[in-house]
Amino acid sequence: MERTFAALGAVSAFAAVAAGAFGAHALKSRLSPDLLAIFETGARYQMYHALGMLAAAWAFSRWPGAAAAAAGWLFVLGTVLFSGSLYALALTGVRWLGAITPLGGVAFLLGWLALGWSALRG
Repeated sequence: MERTFAALGAVSAFAAVAAGAFGAHALKSRLSPDLLAIFETGARYQMYHALGMLAAAWAFSRWPGAAAAAAGWLFVLGTVLFSGSLYALALTGVRWLGAITPLGGVAFLLGWLALGWSALRG
């Protein structure tokens, strides 16, 4: 499981850097400042939680168990829901996509709790 989360974390970090560069260079002249800020928030939180996936990989290697695995999968889910919905909202302007974003935020929060639980139980 640690290899899975390490690989997913590395791929997600790569994608976050690519999204940030895409936003800064290709989208700067195409999106309004508010939509560009939304896109940048998605990239920033994707990077934070790519690091969280790497932390989950490390935690799983040190304290194998359901909590560390849950943390990793919750970070993956949160990235898809939170960052994915923000990217889609910024690129399409479809505002109802913002209703999905808090679900990703909850997944992120639960992931951090699970990671902490893994450390306490390990």
